[in-house]
Amino acid sequence: MKIVIVGASGTMGTYLSQALEKEHEVIRADRKGKDVTVDITAPETIEKMYQQTGTFDALICTAGPTWVGPWKNLNNNTFRSGVEGKMMGQINLVLIGQHYINPKGSFSLITGALTHDPQKNFANASAANAAVEGFVRAAAIELENGIRINAVSPTVIEDSPQYFPFFPGEVPVTMKALEFAFRKSVFGANTGQIIKP
Repeated sequence: MKIVIVGASGTMGTYLSQALEKEHEVIRADRKGKDVTVDITAPETIEKMYQQTGTFDALICTAGPTWVGPWKNLNNNTFRSGVEGKMMGQINLVLIGQHYINPKGSFSLITGALTHDPQKNFANASAANAAVEGFVRAAAIELENGIRINAVSPTVIEDSPQYFPFFPGEVPVTMKALEFAFRKSVFGANTGQIIKP
């Protein structure tokens, strides 16, 4: 299977790339351009990425820039970080990618527990996550050719201890649990689901 991983140099993307490349052809995509370069805030680079990768069987996105900081500093400009990044970035991966993905392929996007369990400093991420999850449910009933779409929604992950103080009382998700949530999305039969590892 040919799998494109967007955000491949990040904590989740690196782990998933290494786990899946043992069994599949993995194409790493991100701003650093391991295999192909993409900035999901710029739709023209998404189109160029797909032109370079050609047809594919699955896309995993672990990228989703948002603005993190105190509520008092939120305004139209800061809030657009999540709108253009985690929200529209991932939505455009699907809207553009549907013209390149093979029949019966799958899109796996990333959201997070902040959708339903907000924490201080993360209002932007909570809103972007909720928008992406709504998009996933809606896209699932309209995508053609047997193409599936799901979102994986973890809480803080064990390999990102710098975020632990922002999630008091949360048990971090193991990298293995995260991997299997994405495996369920990519290789399973469900669509329009929010998968919580």
